[in-house]
Amino acid sequence: MSFWDIIGLIFAGLVVGALARLFLRGRQDISMIVTILLGIAGSLAGAWLWRWLGGSDTFGIDWIAFFIGIAVAALLITIYVAIRGRARGR
Repeated sequence: MSFWDIIGLIFAGLVVGALARLFLRGRQDISMIVTILLGIAGSLAGAWLWRWLGGSDTFGIDWIAFFIGIAVAALLITIYVAIRGRARGR
């Protein structure tokens, strides 16, 4: 993995994580670093899920994998906030 792959992955995580938080209702009290990490995880899981469902590899931006990544990141953020909220409640 090259330096530019890592930079691209961080940028994709930032965009996917931010869009996922935008689509969620209410306030998510999480840091930008956590948003990026969950966005990266959502992007990777979305791309993997799309390929697993039979999606083909495209040149450029694969919009279906991108939107699946946003949905997965939103789910991960929701789970993270719920677990973190429960841990704070103790």
